[in-house]
Parts: sequence; structure tokens; C-alpha cells
Amino acid sequence: MAWLDGPAGTQVPSVVIDAIAARLREGVSNHGGSFAASRDGAELADAARLAAGDLLGASPGEILFGQNMTSLTFAMSRAIARDWLPGDRVVVTNLDHDANVSPWREVAQEKGAEVVPVPFDPATGLLDAVAVTSAINERTRVVAVTAASNALGSVTDLVPIVKAAAVVGALSYVDAVHYSAHRLSDVRTLGCDFLAASAYKFFGPHTGLLYGKKEHLETLTPYKVRPAPETAPDRWETGTQSFESLAAVTAAIDYLASLGTGEDRRHRLQSAFDAIRAHEDGLSTRFLSGVAEMPGVRLYGPPDAGDQRVSTFAVDVAGMGAQEVAAEMGRRGIYVWDGHYYAVEAMRQLGLLEQGGLVRIGFVHYTTAKEVDRVLGVLEELSTL
Repeated sequence: MAWLDGPAGTQVPSVVIDAIAARLREGVSNHGGSFAASRDGAELADAARLAAGDLLGASPGEILFGQNMTSLTFAMSRAIARDWLPGDRVVVTNLDHDANVSPWREVAQEKGAEVVPVPFDPATGLLDAVAVTSAINERTRVVAVTAASNALGSVTDLVPIVKAAAVVGALSYVDAVHYSAHRLSDVRTLGCDFLAASAYKFFGPHTGLLYGKKEHLETLTPYKVRPAPETAPDRWETGTQSFESLAAVTAAIDYLASLGTGEDRRHRLQSAFDAIRAHEDGLSTRFLSGVAEMPGVRLYGPPDAGDQRVSTFAVDVAGMGAQEVAAEMGRRGIYVWDGHYYAVEAMRQLGLLEQGGLVRIGFVHYTTAKEVDRVLGVLEELSTL
């Protein structure tokens, strides 16, 4: 598989780039026309829903596309909260990206609802499922929770949280944006009401996707223009979709499936993510072992590879600010993030928000052991300056 090395260190499969270019070159038209280009647009959307359904374990009619996960969540939060009353409750967590916090905070403020933030364990970076379920009561309308922290790499035990929400009739809204690059979602097994992702995280275009249970997409009332379709999922997608992006979503999912084996795309994805998981766990063990031997580098988040973390790491280098560390690593050709990366409440709880946050280092399936060693070497160099 050919790749393009991006200027920010990202890598995109050539098939994704080719899918975008081909769609722009060949042309496509909006839905509803009695001509080939319009039919092509409908077929592109159908193919993308089918691919995304295979990725998430959902049916195609339960998949929505939009500008990004944040925009989709703002729109869905307002539809969900149409009939909220003062005293209703929404549970959020301090571990989440702000895209799964601010939409609920803002709509709760408009409706007079209560927002209950649940902290995580600062020693491990893990969210205690019992702490979340304890915050859920009969007035809870939504439980918004991350599948994997984009800041600390920690993975959430979602099953008891989703079950506890269902017991009181609350909706579970899962942010799987960061999770989707490392693990395969299964919304049927999980039983969540909504699950959001972003294709750029799994090596695709900048397009958001949202799973919603069929009954919710059919019974909730979206904010839409009057001529838009009344049937789901189209009634939830505002305006004209980016058809070139939808073609690239399908290409990205097909690329991931090509890394595995099986009788159909879902089975190939399962095989691929098993291999991705094994490779990334090996990289994580290598990195964590190396950092553990550096007294000048502090790791935040789960200390071991395995079920409780993905291969994303937040570190602090003694005597240096996060931005300074990121700049020094960038000068050495290693691209890392610094700051809060929109996990505002996570950094606030750790007492690091006003201090510039942390340095975030991420490995994925195309990262090599040699590259991990290079990162460790630079961290050791910086920690001894």
C-alpha cells in the first residue's frame, strides 16, 4: 500500500487520495436529479454508509455524515434536548474531549438542566465506571462518555455505563473518535444509543460520522430545512454532503479491511484490528519500558500496555514546558502535540491547564520499533539537558 507523507507527519493511504481526486475529476451532483451524476452521488453516499456501518457494527441506515464530530454532536445535542426540563441531568466526564462536553453544557444551560462532571483517577488516567454509574439517576437524560482519551490514551469500560444509562431511560452518547484508530467498535454488542467518530482519525478525510439507533433517528426531531427529506438518515444531514469525502471514507475503511482477512468486510476489519492491536501493544510496551527508566520524564495515564490503554502517551519533561519540548522534538523531525488538545477538563483536573498542558506522543499501525526508539532517545536527551 502506497502512502503520502504529510507535512505534519501524518500519513494517508494513496487509495484515499485517489478516491478524492477521482470524484472531483469525474464530477458528481446532488441527490434527486434524473441524471447519471445525481445517481452517482446517491450511490457514493450509500456506499459510505455501508462501509461505516461495517466499521462500527451498525446498519447503513443508522449512519450520519457531517462536517466533523463536533458539529454533529452540537446538532444532535439540540435535537435530543428539545423537551428537556429544568432539573433534568446530563452526565459528562473530565476525561472527554470538549466536543463531548461543551455541546451538552451549552444545551443544559439553555434548558436549566444540571451538568454532572465525573472525574477520573489522576494516578492512572482511568475513568471509574462505578463513579459514572453513581452519577446517573432517574432525572438523567444523557450520559456522554469517551471510549478512549485523546489526551492520556486510557480506555473506558463502557459496558456498565451504557447499561446503567439504559436502566433509567437515559441516552448514552459515546465519543469514539480517538478509539477508532486503534480498536474496532461494535455498537450492537455495546448497546449504546449514539457513537461518534471522525474519519481523519482512521486515515481518511476530515469528515465526521455518527451512529444512532434507528428508533432515535426516526423519532427525534432534527433541526433542518423544510424541503429536506423526512426519512432517516437523510433528515439529519444538513445541506449538500462532501461527496469526494464520502468516497474517501469508503476508501479508508476498505484500506483498513485490506490489512486483515475474512469472508466479508466486517470480518476483515476484525482481523485487521486484531493485528493492529497486537502491533501497537508491542510498541506501547517498548515505549513505556523506556520512559520508566527516565527519571526526568513523567508519564500520565495507564502505566502498562493492554486493555486499559491505546498507544497514545502524555508526558512531562522536567525543567521544560510542553511547548518547548514539542518545539525541540519538531526540530529533530518528530511531530508531537503540546497543550490540552481540547481535553480541557482533563488538564484542569491534573492542575496543568494553566501551565501549558502536556506533550502528547502517538503511535499507530505504521509506526516502527525503530521510530519508537528514536522518540525515546530524544526524550532522554531533552530530560538531561
